[in-house]
Amino acid sequence: MASPYSKDLLLTMYRKMYLIRRFEERAGQQYTLGKIAGFCHLYIGQEAVAVGPIEAIRKEDYMLSAYRDHGQPLARGSDAGMVMAELFGRGTGYSKGKGGSMHIFDIEHQFYGGYGIVGGQIPLAAGMAFASRYRNEDRVTVCYFGDAAANQGALHETFNMASKWKLPVIYICENNRYGMGTAISRTSAVPEIYKRAAAYDMRGEPVDGMDVLKMYEAVKDAAAWCRAGKGPVLLEANTYRFRGHSMADPATYRSKQEVEEERKGDPIPKLRDYAIKNGLGADADFERIEEEVKAQVDAAVKFADESPEPSLEELWRDTIVEPGEPDVRPRERVLGTKVTNWPSYPSGQELKVTWDLEPREQAELADKKAGLTR
Repeated sequence: MASPYSKDLLLTMYRKMYLIRRFEERAGQQYTLGKIAGFCHLYIGQEAVAVGPIEAIRKEDYMLSAYRDHGQPLARGSDAGMVMAELFGRGTGYSKGKGGSMHIFDIEHQFYGGYGIVGGQIPLAAGMAFASRYRNEDRVTVCYFGDAAANQGALHETFNMASKWKLPVIYICENNRYGMGTAISRTSAVPEIYKRAAAYDMRGEPVDGMDVLKMYEAVKDAAAWCRAGKGPVLLEANTYRFRGHSMADPATYRSKQEVEEERKGDPIPKLRDYAIKNGLGADADFERIEEEVKAQVDAAVKFADESPEPSLEELWRDTIVEPGEPDVRPRERVLGTKVTNWPSYPSGQELKVTWDLEPREQAELADKKAGLTR
């Protein structure tokens, strides 16, 4: 049976996953050399969870993540040199080096940040989805969070609101099995996180997070569900990080045998094998991609290393936006590239709500179903 995927899609996915892998490996190397300071959380092993969804949604859809946030912006199209410069704390980074590893932010590519507060991005994603619906935009918001964030109170409050208002938001739990150094099964009475959606009348499903094509299909279907006005979706991407929680983590809470066993499910060679088996790529195609990506990452490290540190005056800048102050477009500021697709949004003042947040008929039916009618 012929593959339903095009060669171009498979090679694009492979290129993006390979870029994330090589970028993260070099980031880890630069951390040990003292070029990157603070916390640095690598995405090695979880590449399919970023790339599959990004290929399944539209460029104008919103995206937020947690602090393991290098992979998503790279897959969305962010400049690798500027992302690496942000890790280095250099002035040519997306946030002039003031955000660092845990706070990548690229408005041009609709990536609205990595967040260091565990679960902090979850209610923000609902707010962005609410704004999309209020503005009558056909946009979906995709929000990543880790398995440990599933126990944050904000998640439950947000899921209730998102379901009640049928917000177009896809929550992807990247369940890599460990919240820092503690297994999810040791902290959660119900370790299958997708099952929590049922409590809020949300659609919830598990997905193989080590298979980029399964992630692609799951998010493609979830996005169609959201755009049809059916409400939010919770996807539990069961994945595995091959490195520690952060560069400071020796990962002594798991055995080497466990890690080696999990490496057999590496999503990158898995996609390559699938493509070759189905006649949608040859060894030469993948070798060419790998050489190009290695050169791209080498150039990114060189760019970051040769970039200047931000001046002391930068400590006082970008803290308050003055009325009428124009956006600073990072790639224009750093690379001189003319950015023509910068997002623009209506103020909201000229809009009128076209839908009832809590229609009385719906509330009466819910009361009746719950046996609360007198």
